[in-house]
Amino acid sequence: MNDIRRTILWVIFGFSMVLLWDQWQVYNGHKATFFPTSAPVSAKAHGSAPGETHGVPVAHDASGPAASAARVPGAAAALPATAAATAAAAHTQVVVTTDVMRLTFDTEGGSVIGVDLLKYPDENDKNRPLALLEDNKDHEYVAQTGLIPGAAGGTFPNHKTIMTVVPGVRTLQPGANDLTVEFESPDLGGVKLIKTYTLHRDSYAISVKFDVVNTGTVPVSPQLYMQLVRDGSKPASQSRFASTFTGPAVYTDAKKYEKIEFKKIDENKVDIPSESNNGYVAMVQHYFASAWLLGDGIPRNLFVRRVSENPNLYAVGMITPLNNIAPGATRSVQARLFAGPEEEKMLESLAPGLELVKDYGWVTILARPLYWLLYNIHNFLGNWGWSIVALVLLLKAAFYWLNAKAYGSMAKMKAINPKVLAMRERLKDKPQEMQQEMMKIYREEKVNPLGGCLPMVIQIPVFIALYWVLLSSVEMRGAPWILWIHDLSAPDPYYILPVVMALTSLLQTALNPAPPDPMQAKLMWIMPLAFSVMFVFFPAGLVVYYITNNSLSILQQWIINTRMGVPPKFHLPKF
Repeated sequence: MNDIRRTILWVIFGFSMVLLWDQWQVYNGHKATFFPTSAPVSAKAHGSAPGETHGVPVAHDASGPAASAARVPGAAAALPATAAATAAAAHTQVVVTTDVMRLTFDTEGGSVIGVDLLKYPDENDKNRPLALLEDNKDHEYVAQTGLIPGAAGGTFPNHKTIMTVVPGVRTLQPGANDLTVEFESPDLGGVKLIKTYTLHRDSYAISVKFDVVNTGTVPVSPQLYMQLVRDGSKPASQSRFASTFTGPAVYTDAKKYEKIEFKKIDENKVDIPSESNNGYVAMVQHYFASAWLLGDGIPRNLFVRRVSENPNLYAVGMITPLNNIAPGATRSVQARLFAGPEEEKMLESLAPGLELVKDYGWVTILARPLYWLLYNIHNFLGNWGWSIVALVLLLKAAFYWLNAKAYGSMAKMKAINPKVLAMRERLKDKPQEMQQEMMKIYREEKVNPLGGCLPMVIQIPVFIALYWVLLSSVEMRGAPWILWIHDLSAPDPYYILPVVMALTSLLQTALNPAPPDPMQAKLMWIMPLAFSVMFVFFPAGLVVYYITNNSLSILQQWIINTRMGVPPKFHLPKF
């Protein structure tokens, strides 16, 4: 019983070391030792996904619209002849700039192939903005739309069709709140598609209007698709020691938020609603996301798939049927494309459930109130670093009496430690008698050996939730604190905070009763040093949180020990 608390700590420590070594292997370019990831599936292993031709979702069959998790079913349909013939034709790029973003469009399909976030500098080059969407030899992440045939068949404009851009202003002018860019397709299969993008001041949500014009002599029933396509690589700036999710996500009222790992798509193990009349599709990465938003009440088929042309390219999207469009008539659909930071308040205002792309995992129920509290503290203090310090201070105050019971129990254990050590030495060859005598001492002294552990365990979920709040909040990115800390989301460039973190951890160890086993006593000093190595790679904001928590714990432990008549004493290691 005496060593239960230390045993729990050693289990946690051992598992942490396994994770640390595993990530260290990956960080140095080696294969993971304990948790290897599946290798990308080669192009030879898989051909074109069913229901897809040259990256274009195809028509549904006569039974009606349907979409599966990893593919869009239906009979295979070739690309429109004109689009196929003009695929190699010249297409140009159109760059449009607002106060917060710079978009690059391609006249091939009128697709969005670049989004630069002007208020968020690139982590590797502070002189240029962060590129969220881009299309180059190293990275592909684009937003595409187009038409596919319905049950009646046909050949319609899609994201491979060369379109004409309507001349206009390309920079948001002073005093103007909106900027419009319009693309018009040629007549294909008796249908013309007009895409109108409207960018708004101080907004990362782009209004997109699709006008489908029937230029033929018979009714047509195309379907409109919207998809986000990106490769399976994680952002280059992502820390190996603080891994966050990168990949597609789908939200519906029925099944709520579902994130989908790329390897699950490769294995065809995705289960998402095939049909819905609400929700969104998104691509998520650390701090930033993109999403196609369609108004509630509009039927849609959701899909996630791997693009056959590239074994490392994935798509998430939705398809909405347009029903019969009479000759000479126009059918319009309004949608929005979001591409920007995961600012929780902004996401909540755009669409139901969109704030969930800022993923806290299993601690969401605790993390969201903590973020709300941190956000409001920042509104008062105006500095995210000091807001972290203030939030930890409030949490320690809230858990004061719980911590007091834990430290009180530890103080009692410390007081009887000489008696326990003497008994263990006297009965070291009689383990059963030693155990009985130890229980007798606990009863006589009214000491609970678990009293110092259980109150700490109760608090663990709260502090794990706070960890994820600090790790996930884009507000920390580029946020300064004091002196040399100019970015709370980046590691301390001079390693001062990790050293302070190690010192506070060692001080806590010195204040605790020394374990009876000399080897355990030595290893208890090695543990904080080993953890401090990991903290070198952690964002500064997280280290500030741990330093504050440690410092307040030391102060509280010192006060409680003094009040209980157990003078604080430093137990230094004997190596």
